Amino acid sequence: MSTGIAAKIAERIRNGGPISVAAFMTEAMFDPLEGYYATKNPIGAGEDFITAPSVSQMFGELIGLWCAQVWMDMGRPSRFQLVELGPGTGQMMSDIIRAGRAVPGFLDAAQITLIEASAALKMVQGRTLTPMGVQAMWADRLENVPAGPAIILGNEFLDCLPVRQAVKQDGHWHERLINLNEDGGFAFVMGPRLGVEAELVPAPLMDAPDGTLVELRPGDQQVMDQLSRRFAEQPGRALFIDYGPAKSEPGDTFQAIRQHQKADPLADPGTADLTARVDFEQLGVFARQGGLDFAGPVTQGEWLKSLGLEMRAAALIQSAPDQKTKIARQVMRLTEPDQMGELFKVMTFSTPGMPIPPGFTANG
Repeated sequence: MSTGIAAKIAERIRNGGPISVAAFMTEAMFDPLEGYYATKNPIGAGEDFITAPSVSQMFGELIGLWCAQVWMDMGRPSRFQLVELGPGTGQMMSDIIRAGRAVPGFLDAAQITLIEASAALKMVQGRTLTPMGVQAMWADRLENVPAGPAIILGNEFLDCLPVRQAVKQDGHWHERLINLNEDGGFAFVMGPRLGVEAELVPAPLMDAPDGTLVELRPGDQQVMDQLSRRFAEQPGRALFIDYGPAKSEPGDTFQAIRQHQKADPLADPGTADLTARVDFEQLGVFARQGGLDFAGPVTQGEWLKSLGLEMRAAALIQSAPDQKTKIARQVMRLTEPDQMGELFKVMTFSTPGMPIPPGFTANG
């Protein structure tokens, strides 16, 4: 194994026994000195993966106008927190700011706060946002964002939260752990029977047959709990866009992405992006438990079209006819079912009683 992170994880296992998938992800991704996010700017054509904001400016622009409408629905507060969780290169926030200038008073009221774990990405975000002429601040955690009304955004944020895995055996759920094999590499092993943690198994999957693997997402519950506490005190709405099924599904979705290719998630930790699909049905369960209103999920393609993506594309083509093919390709990438259009879902969580958010209906 080539990384210092691998050696650290191996030593931890030798000293304390097998670890959870969540513990492995946390070490590999968030170690402050050698973790993936501490050492890399992973986003872009020449890096490990591409996100929707880097596909087209239209993505962030439509979200910017969505935020402005939410701000108006909140009563146009004179000061509010505009928060992005895991803001990547800062491209989406840059596009949000540019589009938001079209709505009088919106940017004047916004205090932009970025929640970022990566020192490398913080520098990239600073370089991206400096030309926009607005002041942004950084925070390590959502709890550290100043009080007040808030609009909170997370594009491909939840999929990076550490997950646990469980396998049904002899009628009971057992945690799937990671141990060392004879060669010193990492391997999955069956762990002990789950106790109260079995409650994290999504209800539709609880009675699945032996051999079924499910993923548990305690991090999602923590995020919903944080939103619930914040929105109980001040009005707010959160928007999450991520990949995963609308209904809870079994299966192992823990994966590594390195230079746009899937890789063994247990090989060379710290050198690849580790993610797992988001369970949107379970997000709704957590939100309901926290007393939040929610809308969705809807597919990314459907949502962007309802916000006017195709009209925005036509306007861009009219102003730059030589870019017609490129812009059309961007629309396809964002909306087509075999691209990002159906795999990616959109969901919002709000203070109870707020108007239905743009791009959604009363039933979702």
